[in-house]
Amino acid sequence: CYTTDALAFFREYKGDFEAEQGQELRELEKISLPEHVQDNEFATLYRQKKYRVSLSPMAFAVLVEFLEARDNEGGKVILNLINAHVEVATLNRAATARGLQKLMEEKEKSGRMGELGEDEGIQGHHPGSTNTDVHAVGTLSKLSLAPMPMEPDLMEDVKADLSHEDSVHPPVNGQSTLVDQFEENIKQEPADDAAPNRDQIPFPPSTARDVAMEVQKVKENRDRFRIEGRSGGIGPGLSVTMFTFHNTFDSVNCIEFSGDNTLAAIGTAESYIRVWSLDNRPLVSPQDPPGSQPSSSRRLIGHSGPVYALSFSPSAAIPEQSSNGDTTASAATDSQPRYMLSCSADSTVRLWSLDTWTNLVVYRSHNSPVWDVRFCPHGHYFLSCSADRTARLWSTPQIAPLRIFVGHDSDVETIAWHPNGAYVFTGSGVGDKTVRVWSIVNGNQVRIFTGHTGNITAISCAPNGHLFASGDDKGEIMLWDLRTGRRTKTLKGHHKGGVWSLDWSVESSVLVSGGADKTVRVWDVQQNKETQNKPNGDSVTKIDGATVGASSTTSKPGKAKGPVVSPDQISCFATKKSPVYKVRFTQMNLVMAGGAYLEQA
Repeated sequence: CYTTDALAFFREYKGDFEAEQGQELRELEKISLPEHVQDNEFATLYRQKKYRVSLSPMAFAVLVEFLEARDNEGGKVILNLINAHVEVATLNRAATARGLQKLMEEKEKSGRMGELGEDEGIQGHHPGSTNTDVHAVGTLSKLSLAPMPMEPDLMEDVKADLSHEDSVHPPVNGQSTLVDQFEENIKQEPADDAAPNRDQIPFPPSTARDVAMEVQKVKENRDRFRIEGRSGGIGPGLSVTMFTFHNTFDSVNCIEFSGDNTLAAIGTAESYIRVWSLDNRPLVSPQDPPGSQPSSSRRLIGHSGPVYALSFSPSAAIPEQSSNGDTTASAATDSQPRYMLSCSADSTVRLWSLDTWTNLVVYRSHNSPVWDVRFCPHGHYFLSCSADRTARLWSTPQIAPLRIFVGHDSDVETIAWHPNGAYVFTGSGVGDKTVRVWSIVNGNQVRIFTGHTGNITAISCAPNGHLFASGDDKGEIMLWDLRTGRRTKTLKGHHKGGVWSLDWSVESSVLVSGGADKTVRVWDVQQNKETQNKPNGDSVTKIDGATVGASSTTSKPGKAKGPVVSPDQISCFATKKSPVYKVRFTQMNLVMAGGAYLEQA
């Protein structure tokens, strides 16, 4: 029976691909009859699109010659399959800077010997390019990666407030003035990067709240704890503040912190949202009945399905000071987030008021569960993604989406914004496993990145706008360069469920991650010259964050013990029984993390 032979063939050779294509193999294992092919979405995808493989002309010629010589032994059948379902890109690597020997050396040094190539797979393309034509020239479109230009009126108001701050509180010895710091920030913007056209992305007029937030950003930028990445093999001494939620009974789906560090919220499988005040202040509403007991937490009810993601509107941590200081209590209150977004299995996105603690708007357009939602860094706009394989761009005043981003072959599971607000990132899972970058101005796809072997679960773009990180459910984190469209690093260390959250330091020199393995990990994203020429690196990290010699975990040749940890890991902080749902760098470079205590974990 051919089904028995097919199953025997599958079991004999699946071990060669299990590490990189495990999810695909599980889908293929379900197919045993011709009828299954028609009903299986994964099989349909592979029949409709060709799988791209890059080979040198010599290797391809040897392969064809070998198959033709065994025409009667199945060679003809295999050739027909290659012609029908495989797109072979013949690349003369010897004539390029990326020769075979150099590629092998790079992979060995970075511990990426088992990884798929950036241009291999069902979404095969030139690295970074959205053009999947095998004969297309791999030229990438130029992106506008510089910060969004500030409104002239807003800039003048910010300068005036900063000048007043300098006169009231002169800088201490060796400290620059706030006005000088503001002008320095503007000068530091890369000259070779174009800025997005503000007229093409309309925003509401700036308010006094926007001025106060920009002033606070300049203060934090001057006074923050600076992280310059790893130096001499010793990582920066980062601090992590961990918030653990107890008695959740494994019902927490997501955790989110507000930008001013005063609120924490969770979305639950029971369809409600709970918000806590981190400084224990009462969360009051003008609609509260007279004489009601104030509470430091609020429950928001409205969704009819599990809540999968939350996002606070932009805010800044402006401290309250006495009347003779430079900041009033009302200014600090005005800087707090005013709105929060939530998405759910009920296919809706909801906008909540954090003044009245009520639901303001229900956004309906997706026809499947909505997995993620994110406010734009500048407010006003937000992004959602769904199991309907689309991501959608919205503005808060309108109930219909402004853009629909279509192109993924599977659920869009996670999203992120570029810091300048002109581009968005989308990540997908089974059958796709790509990260795509879209322009919100015209809705076009401008970059596509492949290489993950697991479902993509987290994306975060660096504040400098040039790099971004993506994590998957196999525990791998990949760093990508938006300008060149290429992968720069692969970070390994997470395991048992993968990476759930990523965030960057203000300098874009350090990445922090959290995941299902109950750890918060800190990574050096810069090229480490000391380990550049050493395949295994010269240091690994213990579970308590201390750095130790490689000899403590390196054993004799043979089966590896435990998960592989990249030498780029600076430190690792472990919880006892709390998977880490969220990690976040504050503007002062303090790391905040949130997890839910699980008794059975």
